[in-house]
Amino acid sequence: MKDYYAILGVPRDASDADLKKAFRNLALKHHPDRNPDNKESEEKFKEMNEAYSVLSDPEKRSNYDRYGTSDGMGAGFGGFSGAGFGDIFEDIFGDFFGTFTGGQRRPRPAKGNDLRYDLDLTLEEAAFGVEKHIDVARWESCVECRGSGSRPGKGPVICSSCKGTGHVRFQQGFFSVSKTCGQCQGAGKIITDPCPACRGNGKTKKSHTVSVKIPPGVDSGSRLRMSGEGEPGIYGGPSGDLYIIIDLIEHPVFKRKGSDIICEVTVTFPQAVLGAEIEVPTLEGPHSLKIPAGTPAGKAFHLKGKGIHKLQGRGKGDEVVVIDIDVPKHITQRQRELLEEFAEISGDRSSSSNKTFKDKLKDIFTAAEK
Repeated sequence: MKDYYAILGVPRDASDADLKKAFRNLALKHHPDRNPDNKESEEKFKEMNEAYSVLSDPEKRSNYDRYGTSDGMGAGFGGFSGAGFGDIFEDIFGDFFGTFTGGQRRPRPAKGNDLRYDLDLTLEEAAFGVEKHIDVARWESCVECRGSGSRPGKGPVICSSCKGTGHVRFQQGFFSVSKTCGQCQGAGKIITDPCPACRGNGKTKKSHTVSVKIPPGVDSGSRLRMSGEGEPGIYGGPSGDLYIIIDLIEHPVFKRKGSDIICEVTVTFPQAVLGAEIEVPTLEGPHSLKIPAGTPAGKAFHLKGKGIHKLQGRGKGDEVVVIDIDVPKHITQRQRELLEEFAEISGDRSSSSNKTFKDKLKDIFTAAEK
Protein backbone atom coordinates (compact mmCIF):
# COMPACT_ATOMS: atom_id res chain seq x y z
CA MET A 1 0.00 0.00 0.00
CA LYS A 2 1.29 3.43 -0.92
CA ASP A 3 1.90 5.85 1.93
CA TYR A 4 0.30 9.03 0.60
CA TYR A 5 1.39 11.04 3.63
CA ALA A 6 5.02 10.06 3.04
CA ILE A 7 4.70 10.86 -0.67
CA LEU A 8 3.59 14.42 0.15
CA GLY A 9 5.99 14.65 3.09
CA VAL A 10 3.33 15.56 5.69
CA PRO A 11 2.28 13.99 9.02
CA ARG A 12 -0.94 11.97 9.25
CA ASP A 13 -2.68 14.78 11.12
CA ALA A 14 -1.77 17.38 8.46
CA SER A 15 -4.40 20.07 7.89
CA ASP A 16 -5.93 20.86 4.50
CA ALA A 17 -3.68 23.93 4.31
CA ASP A 18 -0.60 21.80 5.00
CA LEU A 19 -1.61 19.33 2.29
CA LYS A 20 -2.19 22.09 -0.20
CA LYS A 21 1.15 23.75 0.57
CA ALA A 22 3.06 20.47 0.30
CA PHE A 23 1.35 19.56 -2.96
CA ARG A 24 2.10 22.97 -4.46
CA ASN A 25 5.78 22.78 -3.57
CA LEU A 26 6.10 19.30 -5.07
CA ALA A 27 4.16 20.29 -8.19
CA LEU A 28 6.44 23.25 -8.78
CA LYS A 29 9.44 20.95 -8.46
CA HIS A 30 8.28 17.99 -10.54
CA HIS A 31 5.92 19.54 -13.07
CA PRO A 32 6.61 18.12 -16.57
CA ASP A 33 6.97 21.63 -18.03
CA ARG A 34 10.00 22.12 -15.83
CA ASN A 35 11.36 18.62 -16.34
CA PRO A 36 10.94 17.73 -20.00
CA ASP A 37 11.79 14.13 -20.90
CA ASN A 38 12.43 13.30 -17.25
CA LYS A 39 10.65 10.02 -16.58
CA GLU A 40 11.48 10.03 -12.88
CA SER A 41 9.91 13.46 -12.35
CA GLU A 42 6.89 12.42 -14.41
CA GLU A 43 6.35 9.35 -12.21
CA LYS A 44 6.74 11.41 -9.02
CA PHE A 45 4.32 13.95 -10.41
CA LYS A 46 1.71 11.26 -11.06
CA GLU A 47 2.29 9.75 -7.64
CA MET A 48 1.91 12.98 -5.71
CA ASN A 49 -1.20 13.84 -7.80
CA GLU A 50 -2.69 10.55 -6.75
CA ALA A 51 -1.83 11.15 -3.10
CA TYR A 52 -3.25 14.66 -3.03
CA SER A 53 -6.47 13.70 -4.83
CA VAL A 54 -7.18 11.21 -2.02
CA LEU A 55 -6.04 13.18 1.03
CA SER A 56 -7.70 16.42 -0.10
CA ASP A 57 -11.10 14.67 -0.23
CA PRO A 58 -12.52 14.21 3.33
CA GLU A 59 -14.41 11.00 2.47
CA LYS A 60 -11.54 9.42 0.54
CA ARG A 61 -9.06 10.41 3.25
CA SER A 62 -11.27 8.88 5.94
CA ASN A 63 -11.51 5.59 4.00
CA TYR A 64 -7.75 5.63 3.35
CA ASP A 65 -6.97 6.16 7.05
CA ARG A 66 -9.33 3.32 8.11
CA TYR A 67 -9.00 0.78 5.33
CA GLY A 68 -5.91 1.74 3.37
CA THR A 69 -7.92 2.56 0.23
CA SER A 70 -9.90 5.58 -0.85
CA ASP A 71 -13.11 3.67 -1.65
CA GLY A 72 -13.28 1.76 1.65
CA MET A 73 -13.59 -1.63 -0.08
CA GLY A 74 -10.08 -2.85 0.61
CA ALA A 75 -9.40 -3.48 -3.08
CA GLY A 76 -6.67 -0.95 -3.71
CA PHE A 77 -6.85 2.59 -4.94
CA GLY A 78 -9.90 3.41 -7.02
CA GLY A 79 -10.86 7.02 -6.43
CA PHE A 80 -8.44 9.00 -8.54
CA SER A 81 -8.96 9.93 -12.16
CA GLY A 82 -7.17 12.28 -14.51
CA ALA A 83 -10.36 14.21 -15.18
CA GLY A 84 -10.80 15.19 -11.55
CA PHE A 85 -7.22 16.29 -11.20
CA GLY A 86 -7.59 19.22 -13.56
CA ASP A 87 -10.00 20.94 -11.17
CA ILE A 88 -7.65 20.34 -8.21
CA PHE A 89 -4.61 21.69 -10.02
CA GLU A 90 -6.49 24.69 -11.41
CA ASP A 91 -7.81 25.53 -7.94
CA ILE A 92 -4.30 25.65 -6.50
CA PHE A 93 -2.31 27.18 -9.35
CA GLY A 94 -4.88 29.11 -11.35
CA ASP A 95 -3.16 30.16 -14.59
CA PHE A 96 0.38 29.42 -13.36
CA PHE A 97 0.99 26.53 -15.75
CA GLY A 98 -1.90 27.08 -18.11
CA THR A 99 -5.42 25.77 -18.32
CA PHE A 100 -5.88 22.01 -18.04
CA THR A 101 -8.64 20.05 -19.74
CA GLY A 102 -11.57 22.35 -20.24
CA GLY A 103 -12.72 25.37 -22.19
CA GLN A 104 -10.97 28.51 -23.36
CA ARG A 105 -9.43 30.76 -20.71
CA ARG A 106 -10.72 34.29 -20.64
CA PRO A 107 -8.22 37.14 -20.59
CA ARG A 108 -7.97 38.70 -17.18
CA PRO A 109 -8.47 42.44 -16.69
CA ALA A 110 -5.21 44.24 -16.02
CA LYS A 111 -4.48 47.71 -14.68
CA GLY A 112 -2.86 50.17 -17.09
CA ASN A 113 0.69 51.40 -16.70
CA ASP A 114 1.47 54.13 -14.19
CA LEU A 115 3.06 57.31 -15.52
CA ARG A 116 5.53 59.84 -14.08
CA TYR A 117 5.68 63.59 -14.68
CA ASP A 118 8.44 65.87 -13.31
CA LEU A 119 7.01 69.31 -12.49
CA ASP A 120 9.16 72.40 -11.80
CA LEU A 121 7.72 74.94 -9.34
CA THR A 122 8.85 78.32 -8.08
CA LEU A 123 9.27 78.78 -4.32
CA GLU A 124 6.18 81.01 -4.28
CA GLU A 125 4.08 78.34 -6.03
CA ALA A 126 5.24 75.73 -3.55
CA ALA A 127 4.60 78.05 -0.60
CA PHE A 128 1.06 79.12 -1.48
CA GLY A 129 -0.12 76.25 -3.67
CA VAL A 130 -1.07 76.50 -7.31
CA GLU A 131 -3.15 74.85 -10.00
CA LYS A 132 -1.18 73.66 -13.00
CA HIS A 133 -2.29 72.33 -16.37
CA ILE A 134 0.17 69.78 -17.68
CA ASP A 135 0.32 67.78 -20.90
CA VAL A 136 0.88 64.06 -20.37
CA ALA A 137 1.67 61.70 -23.25
CA ARG A 138 0.09 58.27 -22.89
CA TRP A 139 -0.88 55.30 -25.05
CA GLU A 140 -4.57 55.16 -25.92
CA SER A 141 -6.75 52.99 -28.13
CA CYS A 142 -6.26 53.82 -31.80
CA VAL A 143 -9.19 55.82 -33.16
CA GLU A 144 -8.73 54.60 -36.74
CA CYS A 145 -8.93 50.85 -36.04
CA ARG A 146 -10.73 51.13 -32.67
CA GLY A 147 -7.96 49.20 -31.02
CA SER A 148 -8.09 46.16 -33.31
CA GLY A 149 -4.69 46.83 -34.91
CA SER A 150 -6.02 45.97 -38.37
CA ARG A 151 -6.63 48.30 -41.25
CA PRO A 152 -10.20 49.66 -41.06
CA GLY A 153 -12.54 47.32 -42.92
CA LYS A 154 -10.10 44.41 -42.72
CA GLY A 155 -10.26 42.65 -39.41
CA PRO A 156 -7.74 40.14 -38.04
CA VAL A 157 -7.95 36.49 -39.11
CA ILE A 158 -8.38 33.46 -36.89
CA CYS A 159 -5.05 31.95 -35.81
CA SER A 160 -4.52 28.66 -37.60
CA SER A 161 -2.47 27.18 -34.76
CA CYS A 162 -4.95 27.58 -31.91
CA LYS A 163 -8.12 27.96 -34.00
CA GLY A 164 -8.93 31.20 -32.22
CA THR A 165 -8.69 29.89 -28.68
CA GLY A 166 -5.39 31.61 -27.89
CA HIS A 167 -4.00 28.35 -26.49
CA VAL A 168 -2.58 25.15 -27.86
CA ARG A 169 -3.09 21.84 -26.06
CA PHE A 170 -0.59 19.04 -25.83
CA GLN A 171 -0.42 15.74 -24.01
CA GLN A 172 1.85 15.60 -20.96
CA GLY A 173 1.83 12.22 -19.30
CA PHE A 174 -1.71 11.13 -18.49
CA PHE A 175 -3.36 14.57 -18.83
CA SER A 176 -3.41 17.37 -21.41
CA VAL A 177 -2.00 20.81 -20.79
CA SER A 178 -2.97 24.04 -22.54
CA LYS A 179 -0.37 26.77 -23.09
CA THR A 180 -0.48 30.21 -24.67
CA CYS A 181 -0.28 30.00 -28.43
CA GLY A 182 3.15 31.09 -29.64
CA GLN A 183 1.90 32.22 -33.04
CA CYS A 184 -0.77 34.70 -31.92
CA GLN A 185 0.60 35.25 -28.37
CA GLY A 186 -2.75 34.26 -26.89
CA ALA A 187 -4.84 36.74 -28.90
CA GLY A 188 -6.55 34.00 -30.94
CA LYS A 189 -6.28 36.21 -34.01
CA ILE A 190 -3.51 37.40 -36.30
CA ILE A 191 -3.27 40.81 -37.94
CA THR A 192 -2.42 40.35 -41.61
CA ASP A 193 -3.06 43.95 -42.75
CA PRO A 194 -1.93 46.35 -39.97
CA CYS A 195 -3.61 49.68 -39.38
CA PRO A 196 -1.40 52.43 -40.88
CA ALA A 197 -2.17 54.81 -38.01
CA CYS A 198 -0.93 52.55 -35.19
CA ARG A 199 1.10 50.05 -37.27
CA GLY A 200 -0.84 47.16 -35.84
CA ASN A 201 -0.35 48.04 -32.18
CA GLY A 202 -3.96 49.03 -31.63
CA LYS A 203 -2.70 52.02 -29.64
CA THR A 204 -1.32 55.46 -30.41
CA LYS A 205 0.41 57.95 -28.15
CA LYS A 206 -1.58 61.08 -27.43
CA SER A 207 -1.07 64.17 -25.34
CA HIS A 208 -3.65 64.59 -22.61
CA THR A 209 -4.09 67.77 -20.54
CA VAL A 210 -4.40 67.17 -16.81
CA SER A 211 -5.32 69.79 -14.21
CA VAL A 212 -3.20 69.42 -11.06
CA LYS A 213 -3.88 71.18 -7.77
CA ILE A 214 -0.61 71.60 -5.90
CA PRO A 215 -1.16 71.96 -2.13
CA PRO A 216 0.85 74.61 -0.24
CA GLY A 217 4.00 73.33 1.42
CA VAL A 218 5.30 70.86 -1.17
CA ASP A 219 9.07 70.54 -1.53
CA SER A 220 11.55 69.03 -3.96
CA GLY A 221 10.94 65.30 -4.05
CA SER A 222 7.28 65.57 -3.01
CA ARG A 223 5.14 63.04 -4.90
CA LEU A 224 1.52 63.61 -5.84
CA ARG A 225 -0.62 60.70 -7.02
CA MET A 226 -3.50 61.22 -9.45
CA SER A 227 -5.59 58.08 -9.55
CA GLY A 228 -6.73 56.89 -12.97
CA GLU A 229 -4.70 59.43 -14.96
CA GLY A 230 -2.22 56.85 -16.21
CA GLU A 231 -2.59 54.63 -19.26
CA PRO A 232 -5.86 52.78 -19.91
CA GLY A 233 -6.24 49.25 -18.57
CA ILE A 234 -6.66 46.18 -20.77
CA TYR A 235 -9.60 43.79 -20.93
CA GLY A 236 -11.69 46.18 -18.87
CA GLY A 237 -9.06 46.74 -16.19
CA PRO A 238 -8.70 50.12 -14.44
CA SER A 239 -6.43 52.86 -15.72
CA GLY A 240 -3.03 53.35 -14.15
CA ASP A 241 -2.08 56.30 -11.97
CA LEU A 242 -0.11 59.45 -12.68
CA TYR A 243 2.69 60.33 -10.25
CA ILE A 244 3.82 63.96 -10.24
CA ILE A 245 7.31 64.55 -8.82
CA ILE A 246 7.99 68.09 -7.59
CA ASP A 247 11.28 69.92 -8.18
CA LEU A 248 11.77 73.48 -6.87
CA ILE A 249 13.50 76.11 -8.98
CA GLU A 250 16.32 77.91 -7.14
CA HIS A 251 15.14 81.28 -5.79
CA PRO A 252 17.31 84.40 -6.27
CA VAL A 253 16.61 85.74 -2.75
CA PHE A 254 15.41 82.97 -0.45
CA LYS A 255 16.80 79.60 0.53
CA ARG A 256 14.45 76.98 1.91
CA LYS A 257 15.07 74.82 4.95
CA GLY A 258 12.04 72.68 5.72
CA SER A 259 9.15 75.05 6.38
CA ASP A 260 11.52 77.99 7.08
CA ILE A 261 13.04 80.32 4.52
CA ILE A 262 16.35 82.11 4.92
CA CYS A 263 17.09 85.57 3.57
CA GLU A 264 20.38 87.46 3.78
CA VAL A 265 20.03 91.24 4.09
CA THR A 266 22.92 93.71 3.83
CA VAL A 267 23.00 96.88 5.98
CA THR A 268 25.52 99.72 6.05
CA PHE A 269 28.12 100.12 8.77
CA PRO A 270 26.33 103.14 10.31
CA GLN A 271 23.00 101.24 10.30
CA ALA A 272 24.57 98.32 12.10
CA VAL A 273 26.25 100.60 14.67
CA LEU A 274 23.50 103.14 15.24
CA GLY A 275 20.53 100.91 14.63
CA ALA A 276 17.89 101.40 11.93
CA GLU A 277 14.51 100.36 10.64
CA ILE A 278 14.75 98.65 7.27
CA GLU A 279 12.48 96.87 4.83
CA VAL A 280 13.18 93.20 4.16
CA PRO A 281 11.63 91.01 1.45
CA THR A 282 9.18 88.25 2.39
CA LEU A 283 7.09 85.88 0.28
CA GLU A 284 4.12 88.13 1.03
CA GLY A 285 5.87 91.42 0.19
CA PRO A 286 8.10 93.96 2.02
CA HIS A 287 8.18 93.81 5.82
CA SER A 288 9.56 96.40 8.29
CA LEU A 289 12.35 95.15 10.56
CA LYS A 290 14.07 97.07 13.38
CA ILE A 291 17.81 96.59 13.56
CA PRO A 292 19.09 97.31 17.10
CA ALA A 293 22.22 99.42 17.58
CA GLY A 294 25.39 97.38 17.60
CA THR A 295 24.04 94.52 15.49
CA PRO A 296 26.93 92.27 14.39
CA ALA A 297 27.29 90.52 11.06
CA GLY A 298 25.61 87.10 11.07
CA LYS A 299 22.89 88.14 13.52
CA ALA A 300 19.63 86.28 12.70
CA PHE A 301 16.14 87.70 13.18
CA HIS A 302 13.07 85.43 13.04
CA LEU A 303 9.89 86.67 11.42
CA LYS A 304 7.24 84.36 12.86
CA GLY A 305 4.82 82.80 10.38
CA LYS A 306 6.52 84.33 7.34
CA GLY A 307 7.77 80.98 6.10
CA ILE A 308 6.02 78.12 4.28
CA HIS A 309 2.97 76.05 5.19
CA LYS A 310 3.80 72.83 6.98
CA LEU A 311 2.69 70.10 4.59
CA GLN A 312 1.89 67.54 7.29
CA GLY A 313 1.05 69.82 10.16
CA ARG A 314 -0.54 73.10 11.14
CA GLY A 315 0.78 76.61 10.78
CA LYS A 316 3.71 78.04 8.87
CA GLY A 317 7.42 78.22 9.36
CA ASP A 318 9.48 81.37 9.91
CA GLU A 319 11.56 83.64 7.76
CA VAL A 320 15.10 83.91 9.10
CA VAL A 321 16.74 87.23 8.21
CA VAL A 322 20.52 87.03 8.47
CA ILE A 323 22.38 90.36 8.68
CA ASP A 324 25.45 91.13 6.60
CA ILE A 325 27.36 94.41 6.98
CA ASP A 326 28.53 96.26 3.90
CA VAL A 327 32.14 97.30 4.34
CA PRO A 328 32.99 99.84 1.60
CA LYS A 329 36.13 99.17 -0.37
CA HIS A 330 36.58 102.82 -1.40
CA ILE A 331 35.98 105.87 0.86
CA THR A 332 36.45 109.63 0.50
CA GLN A 333 39.12 111.60 2.30
CA ARG A 334 36.54 113.09 4.63
CA GLN A 335 35.18 109.63 5.50
CA ARG A 336 38.71 108.47 6.23
CA GLU A 337 39.30 111.44 8.54
CA LEU A 338 36.09 110.73 10.45
CA LEU A 339 36.90 107.05 10.81
CA GLU A 340 40.40 107.87 12.04
CA GLU A 341 38.91 110.31 14.53
CA PHE A 342 36.44 107.62 15.60
CA ALA A 343 39.27 105.15 16.08
CA GLU A 344 41.21 107.68 18.11
CA ILE A 345 38.25 108.50 20.34
CA SER A 346 37.40 104.82 20.86
CA GLY A 347 40.94 104.03 21.91
CA ASP A 348 41.54 107.09 24.18
CA ARG A 349 41.41 105.54 27.64
CA SER A 350 42.46 108.75 29.44
CA SER A 351 39.30 110.60 28.55
CA SER A 352 36.82 108.86 30.81
CA SER A 353 33.26 109.47 29.76
CA ASN A 354 29.85 108.10 30.42
CA LYS A 355 28.99 108.36 26.74
CA THR A 356 28.07 105.16 25.05
CA PHE A 357 29.62 103.88 21.85
CA LYS A 358 26.51 104.99 20.00
CA ASP A 359 26.72 108.51 21.43
CA LYS A 360 30.38 108.81 20.41
CA LEU A 361 29.54 107.82 16.85
CA LYS A 362 26.75 110.39 16.74
CA ASP A 363 29.19 113.10 17.82
CA ILE A 364 31.54 112.20 14.99
CA PHE A 365 28.89 112.39 12.29
CA THR A 366 27.45 115.59 13.77
CA ALA A 367 30.89 117.24 13.61
CA ALA A 368 31.27 116.18 10.00
CA GLU A 369 28.05 117.94 9.05
CA LYS A 370 29.17 121.33 10.51
